[in-house]
Amino acid sequence: MNKDSNITQEELNYSQRIINSLNDYYEKRIVGQKNLQKSLLLTLIANGHILLESVPGLAKTTAAKTLTNALNAKFSRIQCTPDLLPSDIIGTQIFNYENNSFETKIGPIYANFVLLDEINRSSAKTQSATLEAMQERQITIDGKIYKLPEIFIVMATQNPIEQEGTYLLAEAQLDRFLIKEKLDYPTAAEEVEILNRLENKIMEQNEAILKLEDIHFLQNLSQKIYIDESIKKYIAQIILATRFPKNYIDKNLADYVELGSSPRGTIAFMECAKALALLNNRSYVIPEDIKELRYSILRHRISLNFSAMADNVEVETIIDAIFGAIATP
Repeated sequence: MNKDSNITQEELNYSQRIINSLNDYYEKRIVGQKNLQKSLLLTLIANGHILLESVPGLAKTTAAKTLTNALNAKFSRIQCTPDLLPSDIIGTQIFNYENNSFETKIGPIYANFVLLDEINRSSAKTQSATLEAMQERQITIDGKIYKLPEIFIVMATQNPIEQEGTYLLAEAQLDRFLIKEKLDYPTAAEEVEILNRLENKIMEQNEAILKLEDIHFLQNLSQKIYIDESIKKYIAQIILATRFPKNYIDKNLADYVELGSSPRGTIAFMECAKALALLNNRSYVIPEDIKELRYSILRHRISLNFSAMADNVEVETIIDAIFGAIATP
């Protein structure tokens, strides 16, 4: 494999200093949740959006604030409820009685890090209000376009347990998320460590250690990571298998698949693989990067039918079968 790239060793070393600083900052304030740590960094480097699925209380908000504080960036938290309106997110025009004119009030979506807590509790109309912001990185109020910050990351959460009074995210909305991560409960030892840190007020230290310019550097460097043509074909073959699973995996499993991944999944694999290579201090992508990302990229892009739900078939099982059927380059 040709591993030549335009990245110098000096650039690679500087990127590692930034990444190590972020990791150290995170680990001092968040106990465990290594998958969340990695996924947030991947999302940050790829400048995408992330969907987090877990029960409440697993440090999602704390993790988002931790990244924001590390970079001295702007953070917004939006608690999604059924009565939340699109204007509550993107903003609206209000009448100023003093000068007898309308003024634009931009909503909380205008931030570097936006946490949409329990996004599936907001109505479909409100969910769609974030689509333009996530995809086009802009909002429109009364026909006027407002560009969002260059670093703009939506972190949405959803609770998989309480489904009463919720609205399922549409496939088009799900596809806008670069990554979907599932979070687990901490271990007993990790919970004791949480108590110790709270008692010693370790988690209250929030001084910034980096600047947004450092993240721009990582994002630009990530684009220069080398990915071989054979790995691009490997990604394309995997995505093709999600669309026509009967040609690749056991028919009984394939029958559970209702819809495969769009080309956004292909792009997400490449962008995240480059970011993962950078996290691992490499200037090139290897096939193992693709395998490591398989759940995060595909678990929200492969739709299963009701039979899968009835038979307790998880989407991860389908993903593993697809990767087992595709030859590694």
